[in-house]
Amino acid sequence: MWWRGAVIYQIYPRSFNDANHDGIGDLPGIITKLDYIASLGVDAIWISPFFKSPMKDFGYDISDYRDIDPIFGTLDDFDELIEKAHALGIKIMIDQVLSHTSDQHQWFIESREDQTNDKADWYIWADAKEDGTAPNNWLSIFGGSGWTWEPRRQQYYLHNFLSSQPDLNFHNPDVQKAVLDNVEFWLKRGVDGFRLDAINFCFHDAQLRDNPAKPKELRQSIGFDEKNPYAYQYHYYNNTQDENLAFIESIRALLDKYPGTVALGEISSEDSLKTMAEYTQGDSRLHMGYSFDLLTENFTAAYIKQVVQSLESSVSDGWPCWSISNHDVERVVSRWGGYQSADFAKMLFAMISSLRGSVCSYQGEELGLTEADIAYEDIQDPYGVAFWPQFKGRDGCRTPHPWQKEQTNAGFSSAKPWLPMSAEHVNKSVDVQDKQADSVLNSYRHFTLWRKKQPSLLYGDIVLLQTPEPILAFERHYQGTKILVCFNLSTHEQQLSLTSLNLEIDKFTILSDHHLLSASVDQGELQLPAFASFYAEL
Repeated sequence: MWWRGAVIYQIYPRSFNDANHDGIGDLPGIITKLDYIASLGVDAIWISPFFKSPMKDFGYDISDYRDIDPIFGTLDDFDELIEKAHALGIKIMIDQVLSHTSDQHQWFIESREDQTNDKADWYIWADAKEDGTAPNNWLSIFGGSGWTWEPRRQQYYLHNFLSSQPDLNFHNPDVQKAVLDNVEFWLKRGVDGFRLDAINFCFHDAQLRDNPAKPKELRQSIGFDEKNPYAYQYHYYNNTQDENLAFIESIRALLDKYPGTVALGEISSEDSLKTMAEYTQGDSRLHMGYSFDLLTENFTAAYIKQVVQSLESSVSDGWPCWSISNHDVERVVSRWGGYQSADFAKMLFAMISSLRGSVCSYQGEELGLTEADIAYEDIQDPYGVAFWPQFKGRDGCRTPHPWQKEQTNAGFSSAKPWLPMSAEHVNKSVDVQDKQADSVLNSYRHFTLWRKKQPSLLYGDIVLLQTPEPILAFERHYQGTKILVCFNLSTHEQQLSLTSLNLEIDKFTILSDHHLLSASVDQGELQLPAFASFYAEL
């Protein structure tokens, strides 16, 4: 099971590398950087959507699940990407956006024409209320009602996201079969797995019951607050329905026909950790799940321990995948305190990679990139356009990857990029950090290789330890071996008594075969400089 303990490197293809110099990254651009990716020591690549799309949501609105959008390349390019990645020992995972399509997908074009066509029941259609208003109070994540009126059918259709992203009706078995056939198309092409976008959104409540209101004091949920009315409801009925469990078992049954392939589910529900436990239970559901619980602004040792403990107490035999950055949230070094320290970026990757589970690492994390500041006139994200200026959207974490400091647009493209290259990122370019032995990039590389030699970190159980804020400490246990792990999450030096951890000074071996800022031991006291780490075999 290659995926247990794996580091999965997420590529946002629009912004990774532009081979044909049109300002948008592409598959050939990824191919030319495979040696770089291999140098990171990661196990797999997860590529965000590159399918045919009108790009209203930059690829998460798919109009053809079985073809490549011309801006990204061709199917031949994808086949070459798989072949060359596999030759380097890198697995390929791709996004599958199953809950909804683009409104320009042929299925929807047919479905919206009338109420009697062959695809009439392939999307979620409902009559208006007597007063002409929407069928219920369900909201779109991007703001406003989750329902849009279609004059051809004289009905509303549901969209949990943009109005150009109509939701499929998974209560229809024909829809499930068609979706699984699309998934199998890529399995036959040799992919090693899938990241399943918004996988808990596939089914809705067939009775279309209203979501209950959420009290004002509880309107701070993961990814949403009072800037977005979506936070005003408990989303009990528009997603995470019991019927979805049988569908994800169908996905697993399909993947089991292709040994070695894996499904990673993105899960965002009212209780994401509980849902993640349900969705990864046993050997018949998803291999891994990840939630948004560590993609928040909450950065304390207590909160991280709470999230891990909550998951551990419910997940039983399931396997988590941790993420602290992705294409939907502010970059972690900015979100968790705005620190510019390279040691902070190094420590964060080590911390997330030392928890029990696999890791999704977003492009640029290995460089310690900060959130880019995007001017209003440069914003591309519809989410940012809708909620500006209270929320500036997701473009700040999607800017082009900096490769060469002295090149035009830092080597990303000779053409004007689809989003501006951050001037701050140019100084953190790959070629600059390559030459610095103590750079974030070289620390990342060194740590991934060191971690591969530590079975306890890859596969072991986790035991959280009681330590004062801001110290995070835990043990990893595997086949009789124990490793103690400690992190100082603050900007100030911290001390921790070894006796408080039930350790004797001569009963452990410090492990320091990596480039992190390390702690030291002095007369029974653990000395933890700012953003330091400590690994010891017990």
